[in-house]
Amino acid sequence: MAVDMNRTTSIALPSAVSGDILQKTQEGSAVMALAKKITLPGLGLTVPVITGDPEAGWVGETEKKPVRRGTLATKLITPYTLAVIVPFSNQFRRDATRLYEALVQRLPGALAKKFDATVFGAADAPGSNFDTLKGCTAQSINTTPYAGLVAADADISEHGGILNGFVLSPRGKGILLAATDTTGRPLFVNSVAEGAVPMILGAPVRLSKGAYIPPVAASDGPPKVEAAPAVVGFAGDWTQAVYGTVEGVQIAISDQATLTDGNTTINLFEQNMFAVRAEIEVGFRCDTTVFNKLTGASA
Repeated sequence: MAVDMNRTTSIALPSAVSGDILQKTQEGSAVMALAKKITLPGLGLTVPVITGDPEAGWVGETEKKPVRRGTLATKLITPYTLAVIVPFSNQFRRDATRLYEALVQRLPGALAKKFDATVFGAADAPGSNFDTLKGCTAQSINTTPYAGLVAADADISEHGGILNGFVLSPRGKGILLAATDTTGRPLFVNSVAEGAVPMILGAPVRLSKGAYIPPVAASDGPPKVEAAPAVVGFAGDWTQAVYGTVEGVQIAISDQATLTDGNTTINLFEQNMFAVRAEIEVGFRCDTTVFNKLTGASA
């Protein structure tokens, strides 16, 4: 959506509204719920990434104690701007309460979905200092879900991580709900009434639409493209993932802008509307070796 914000209106939003939008964005984002949060300066921040742990050793009396340093790498986590513009009819401006409720309801979901989709590789990264999980090791859960999940756990541990969180797309949840043992009993739910997958292999599960990447059909090219199955979820060691924000969600409002939504042009003044722009400066970094993507059916 392109926009020309010619003039901002005098509508004042309480600071609590911006805080509510950020809080609900964090609640709606599976990545933000699982990863560690830091506060970023405007120019970014260099963060350490643990690549190896120190090792203790047994010593006899009067012997020297072993000195073993852990190994660290550093990454620059840079804030990138994530934004969305939402048009409203003027009736919301006459009722401040309805406007605040609409903002808190609609904006966080858009920001959270795009952030998750970018981290998982369903959308392009905004820059080179933003890590994604698009290229991490894949494990299939399409035909033998349990075996695929155990393989993900094993691969993560082989790279020095501890699997402590899953993110499933709705399609990934469907695959696990359909998984049964030899007697036809579901593997991952306690009852039909529950209808959820709260934990897998002792690790909590979060749902996110952004964790789904459609399958890629094979093509003879040029260039030749190999068939790739759909990505339906992710597993990983979320202690090795960090996201940061600069100063929360910033809000701007205009009733004199011209918006371009696809092939549709909206002139706010002519159509008795106004638009709210919400943006957040956010970055993400992780050790991609301690994450696996879970795949489903091929195209």
